Amino acid sequence: MKPQEPPEPARAAATPAVDKIDTGYLESLTGYNARRAALTVIEIFLDRMAVYKFRPVDFSVMSLITHNPGITSRQLCAALDILPPNLVAIINALERRELILRKPHPRDGRAYGLHLTASGQKLMHDAERTAQELESDATARLTAAERKTLIRLLQKIYL
Repeated sequence: MKPQEPPEPARAAATPAVDKIDTGYLESLTGYNARRAALTVIEIFLDRMAVYKFRPVDFSVMSLITHNPGITSRQLCAALDILPPNLVAIINALERRELILRKPHPRDGRAYGLHLTASGQKLMHDAERTAQELESDATARLTAAERKTLIRLLQKIYL
C-alpha cells in the first residue's frame, strides 16, 4: 500500500522557510569571489565597450597589438591562452573592420606581425581611456593601494 500524504497545511509546516540566505561557505571560496567580481566588471565593460564593438577578448587582442606592434598570432595565443582557431576568427574580424593589418615578420618568413591601422590606433586610444575609466568606476570602493594589492594577488593565482 502507498502511504498517504499528510494534508497540505501539515506538509507546509514541515518544510522550513529560508528568510536569509547563508552564502558564507561560497564567500569563503576564492573562485566564487573572483567570478562575482569578474561578472561585475564585465557587465560594466560590455556596456561601455559596445560603442567600440569590443568584447573582452577583442579588447585584449587589440591592446596587446597596440603595445606590441608586430606581435604574432602564436604570441597572442600564448599570452591570452586562446586556441589558434578561435584567434583566427578574431583576427579576421578585426582585419575586416580595418583596425589591424598583417605584415611579414622580419625574422620568420612563415609568420606575420600584427599592426594597428590608423583607425585602429584612434579606436584603441579611446577604448583604453574608456577601460581605465570603467576600471576606476568598478573599483571605486577600493583605495589605490588596495587596487594594486588586488591585482597583485589575483596575478599570483594565474601567473
